[in-house]
Amino acid sequence: MFIGICGASGSGKSTLAQELAAMATKDICIINQDAYYQDHPELPFEQRERLNYDEPSIFDHDLLLQDMKTLLSGHPITRKRYDYALHRRADTNELIQPCEVVIVEGIHVFYDKRLRDMMSLKLYMHVEPDICLLRRINRDIKERGRHIDGISAQYLNTVKPMFDHYIRNYIEFADVIVARGGKNAKIAEILAGYINNGLHL
Repeated sequence: MFIGICGASGSGKSTLAQELAAMATKDICIINQDAYYQDHPELPFEQRERLNYDEPSIFDHDLLLQDMKTLLSGHPITRKRYDYALHRRADTNELIQPCEVVIVEGIHVFYDKRLRDMMSLKLYMHVEPDICLLRRINRDIKERGRHIDGISAQYLNTVKPMFDHYIRNYIEFADVIVARGGKNAKIAEILAGYINNGLHL
């Protein structure tokens, strides 16, 4: 089974994926689209810092697609990582073994039709933008070492415009719309039942 979770930055995609992994009785792999940012070693740090990290082309869609095909065909892949401090890829040799359920989550996981068509279930996180912003501020300060001025500038210059232009429209591809974010206990319970028992939504 291949599940995609899409939605705005701060909408609870990772949280829902982790909730499902905790509640499910099947073996689940979680793949973060953020690990598949394009690498730009040729650019100085100052230019890498100014790239638009919220537009679709910032991701290596071909590599993500190939990794998902490999994993779903029963073969391991290497874990991809991204260094947010250096704005560089930091891939590892760690192997992700094939599993019963693969969950891929990210702001543009519904962008590539090739990947979208492989998904057996597509979830869209529908959360108010101000809530997403507060969650993003909290995450970026605590986990990524960023400052409020930089977070605010990025939100106004790239995050909100890309949400309005792309991400909000991905809702049309969803099989299930998840309200209130990843801590929605009822929807997590229903989705875990779907995963565990093959229920039809």
